[in-house]
Amino acid sequence: MATCPPYPTTPPRPHWWQRGWVRYGALTTLLAISGLVILALVREQTGTQGFLVGLGLAVLPVPLLMAAFRWLDRVEPGPWRNLVFCFAWGACAAALIAIIANSFATRWIATATADPAGADTLGATVIAPVVEESAKAAAVLLVFLFRRRDFTGIVDGVVTAGVTATGFAFTENILYLGNAFGTDQLTGDSGFASVTAATFFVRVVMSPFAHPLFTVLTGIGFGIAALSTGRHHLRRALLPLAGLLLAMGMHALWNGSAAFGEYGFLAVYGAFMVPCFGLLTWLVIWTRQRELRTVREELPAYVMAGWLAPAEPHTLASMHARRLARQYARRHAGKQAARAVAQYEAYATSLAFLRQRGRKGRAGPDFAVRERELLNALWHRRDVARPALDHAARATAPPPVTPWPGYGTPGSHAGYGYGYGYAAAAYAGYGYAARPGGFAPVAPYGGYGHGHPAPAAPAFTPAWAPAPFPAHARSRPAYPSAHPAHHQPLPRRP
Repeated sequence: MATCPPYPTTPPRPHWWQRGWVRYGALTTLLAISGLVILALVREQTGTQGFLVGLGLAVLPVPLLMAAFRWLDRVEPGPWRNLVFCFAWGACAAALIAIIANSFATRWIATATADPAGADTLGATVIAPVVEESAKAAAVLLVFLFRRRDFTGIVDGVVTAGVTATGFAFTENILYLGNAFGTDQLTGDSGFASVTAATFFVRVVMSPFAHPLFTVLTGIGFGIAALSTGRHHLRRALLPLAGLLLAMGMHALWNGSAAFGEYGFLAVYGAFMVPCFGLLTWLVIWTRQRELRTVREELPAYVMAGWLAPAEPHTLASMHARRLARQYARRHAGKQAARAVAQYEAYATSLAFLRQRGRKGRAGPDFAVRERELLNALWHRRDVARPALDHAARATAPPPVTPWPGYGTPGSHAGYGYGYGYAAAAYAGYGYAARPGGFAPVAPYGGYGHGHPAPAAPAFTPAWAPAPFPAHARSRPAYPSAHPAHHQPLPRRP
């Protein structure tokens, strides 16, 4: 017979270095110091005027690259702090490591071989790819280890690696463009014939994706490792390493293209870089569509359990419908409601991915805790999100089709139309009422439907102050967990 302790036990207090604010403070201090040092080094090499010119030109591709990676991450958007950390690591810490290590290695090789030209070539084609890709991969590794909940697949690896490389390329472009401007100042060149214009065309116009393309290979390795089960420890270790080696090889080929003759750069660019960029772009877009399909396939279990509205799996699996829902919430209840709807969409997507991992045996020991956290987050935002998602579902629903006479029972497909796979009773009150021979729209949520004026004060509940449960939902639905432990009977009390 189990006995209770004579007094309540408390978990041991963590050591001071294990506290969150200590780690955040140390990381912020490290990045700030690295930023100041790299700023001083670049300014020393380029001069103040060259630094300002390089900064103004190098910042141009950054918004486009960041917007592209953020677009890829829209299905299950990660927290902004991860992206800020990755960009700061690439622009400050990784760039500082690369400058110091590359300079030291090149000088050592030149001294040992008495061949400065050969040392520069060896440093550009061998030393720089190894050092730079390793420094950028460190940020992906840190996010993979310490933000594991935010790193669940290939898209997360691509976004993390791409943002890190964008920060690194930003600092490197400042250095190259600043030095080119200093050269033009000495030679008196200007306009399209200047070194600055040529450097800008090659690094910013032709190949702004070069560094992100290299490091994305490392991110893909980490992303596939995140999809592997915990039993495959060797695979989880080798896949990131294989991605890193591929990134180093591609980087070395790109840097060494100038040694392949007069048209070596154009040959490598056209025959290798552009096709690889197109292939990886197709891969990440295909993976993004696969994530949306996962949302559509995994969430119906929570519909059957009563946690989600019947049309939400279809709505949440469409980026167009998601955007309509956020716009509807913003138009009727303001920015806070739109933010709550966006959070609802993100939590529902995380729930679908979590259930998929549990169904495939890849869930961790905290599966049940994480599932309850996500369901609670959805439950507290349901009053805000459901009217907006209902509007988006009706706006994007396929047109009704009248069944052929003699086929099926009239009204058997009541609800949002064919393809949802739910019984008519489950759809009562969510946008369409069944009637013999077709579908008739009704006004959901009292005035938010098409053709009905919205009330003066929309019935949205702020996300920061969850509404009390309605009388018919005091007890929450059961969990449709995919974890094997949830299907085992509870042990009897002795």
